[in-house]
Amino acid sequence: MKLLKHNNAKILVVGDLMIDHYLWGSTDRISPEAPVPVVDIKKETTVLGGAGNVINNILALEAKVSVVSAIGDDENGLELKSMLAHQKVNIDGIFEVPHRHTSKKTRIIATHQQMIRFDKESKDEISADIESKIKNHISKILPEHQAVLLSDYSKGVLTDSLTQYIIGEARKNSIPVLVDPKGKDYSKYTGATLLTPNKKEAELATDIKIVDEESLYEAGYKLKNSFNLDISMITLSEDGIAIFDENVTKVRAKAREVYDVTGAGDTVLATLGVALALKMGILEAVKLANTAAAVVVGKLGSATATPEEISVYSQNISGSGVISKEEIRGIVSVLKEQGKKVVFTNGCFDILHRGHVDYLQKSRNQGDVLVLGLNSDASVKRLKGEERPINNQDDRAFVLSGLTAVDYVVVFDEDTPYDLIKEVEPDILTKGADYQGKEVVGSDIAKEVRLIEFTDGCSTTNLVNKIKG
Repeated sequence: MKLLKHNNAKILVVGDLMIDHYLWGSTDRISPEAPVPVVDIKKETTVLGGAGNVINNILALEAKVSVVSAIGDDENGLELKSMLAHQKVNIDGIFEVPHRHTSKKTRIIATHQQMIRFDKESKDEISADIESKIKNHISKILPEHQAVLLSDYSKGVLTDSLTQYIIGEARKNSIPVLVDPKGKDYSKYTGATLLTPNKKEAELATDIKIVDEESLYEAGYKLKNSFNLDISMITLSEDGIAIFDENVTKVRAKAREVYDVTGAGDTVLATLGVALALKMGILEAVKLANTAAAVVVGKLGSATATPEEISVYSQNISGSGVISKEEIRGIVSVLKEQGKKVVFTNGCFDILHRGHVDYLQKSRNQGDVLVLGLNSDASVKRLKGEERPINNQDDRAFVLSGLTAVDYVVVFDEDTPYDLIKEVEPDILTKGADYQGKEVVGSDIAKEVRLIEFTDGCSTTNLVNKIKG
């Protein structure tokens, strides 16, 4: 995901911040005091929740983020601000409200099952005084941002008047506003760029039961027209995302084993926001968000998706890909975390022939993923002479990326792939059997070197000579 890596997008998140608190343990007996299980707590964790999970997702996508919210002047509020500061998020836009409870949701989990959840929070709308302070702060910082995300959990921060103020100011500055809506009445979101309700939320807001394509379209356009949206959207879980723009487009979900849907909506909102801030088209942005959501639902608990994870997942879905040297380290890191054995090989692969394909397939069979280092045109000329390569590096990379044996192609410009091998740090390094008894470049980096027998009679030089007659 070149566009996401080291991007300069800056996103403003306004909404309800909270702490998700987890107590992890085990249970093997019933309490003598009441018919309830006794949980022996082994571990305790806290993560940012609500709008905080949207922030985590934005940071994971390597964009910058500002936050505006209201919390209590309590111990949980101090903890929340400390968590944000640890993430290097500016907390100047967080306003403390006396006698307000900062939202904290505590879950007790035993044997991979949630036993109970208890919440401590305030749901009252913020006062006119706090709302005025928030408006003043937003008016100062809004022009620095390329997108605004409203994360509404119905905890009182996004009042009707504040929401309309933010949408109005963003419109004046031509900044898109994306909203994860709550409740039945969406009137306070009127004029936003787009909303991201799921199917159940859309049914509630439109009073239309979505049972087929016709009712889906009816609900989508009702949202668009009723609330003056630039684009209407409904997320459909395993059926993907429906976009209601000039036309209706359905982006199918990426196939994935689902472990936990917690936070998938936050991931979609964050990814769409970053994508639109980077001036992606809506269809490209939705496809990206769909892939990010697929990554997240494959994890346990509220989770995020990094550019490397999105890239790896995209490659796994769509096939092989040509990537840059800058991208490969992060991608390989993700693959190794998944327990994949990474194989590396390299070569010029000028005119692809049976010997090449056989060699690459044998290399791929040594592990789970094959990374192919491809000599650039300049590198080939230095090694083979001015008449080579016959095919330029883009054409060679494109053809190689279409082979089922090849997972990633990385072009390198040096005479040897040593620097690239340092980035990959492969488990297995493969070379041709003609290297028997010779030093193999990168053998000091790879865990193991394996030599592959060539197919007799197959070589690019022979082909060139045959063509020349």
